[in-house]
Amino acid sequence: METKKSAKKTTSKTAAKKTAKIPAKKEAAKQLKDLFEDSLKDIYWAEKALVKALPKMHKNATDKKLKTAIENHLNETEIHVKRLEECFASLGKKAQAKKCDAMQGLLDEGKSIMEETQAGAVRDAGIVAAAQKVEHYEIATYGSLAAYAKVLKEKTCLKNLLATLNEEKKCDELLTKIADTAINSKAK
Repeated sequence: METKKSAKKTTSKTAAKKTAKIPAKKEAAKQLKDLFEDSLKDIYWAEKALVKALPKMHKNATDKKLKTAIENHLNETEIHVKRLEECFASLGKKAQAKKCDAMQGLLDEGKSIMEETQAGAVRDAGIVAAAQKVEHYEIATYGSLAAYAKVLKEKTCLKNLLATLNEEKKCDELLTKIADTAINSKAK
């Protein structure tokens, strides 16, 4: 009789054998610099999409502290776009956006949350959750990009990416504080 542990190993091995390797596209990144530039295009699209989405979140929020946080982050996001443009320039590249499927999904989810909640504390709690998902994605992305920039010795990019990473972390912390001290309790 098989134990649960050995049954799991067999299942994992079987799944691994059935899973095919994903072939790379013709234009796939071959070096870290290629991946870095492609990822910059992704987050550039994401930040520009956020510049459009944040005013909608602001309009649908009711908590004053949340509205202020969203408004302040919109201003920061516009700076993030400019920093990314500086990164492209320092690489000798034209700033170019490439649709970020992850951010599109997060923004779609945020819109759904607003549609599925009544205005007030419950919607505010949903907006905070949606905004934090965006922040966590951005924190992961900027952290990876900064690591790439460090290895690639792209000093201007590294400085800009770390500055933005720091602001994204602070925004996430502020959203947690706003939710914990007011919104979530009101939404009960």
